[in-house]
Amino acid sequence: MATRAKRKTEEPEEPIKALEVEVAGLRRELAKLNGHRFIRVQNSMPRLLFFQFLRGMALGLGTVVGGGLLLSVIVWALAQIDFIPIIGDWAGQIAAELQAGTSVGE
Repeated sequence: MATRAKRKTEEPEEPIKALEVEVAGLRRELAKLNGHRFIRVQNSMPRLLFFQFLRGMALGLGTVVGGGLLLSVIVWALAQIDFIPIIGDWAGQIAAELQAGTSVGE
């Protein structure tokens, strides 16, 4: 009976040791994660605001440049279809409106 009581007290120590090893591993991983550049940037409010500002500037610039290129391609494509009677007249009117709008700004 003494061996049975001893066995019961020994059994919980093994899962506790395994749990301690797991917790130590988690602490190491958390320390490693906290050392990453992304986390360091997120921990500083001025640095975070600066990077978000740069991100917004890049997004705005990309939107304007992409929209300008897309509009240029559409206008060029509309200018090329003058030979189709109905669409050609309509495209000519759109091109004339666009040209009038850009010449007013100059």
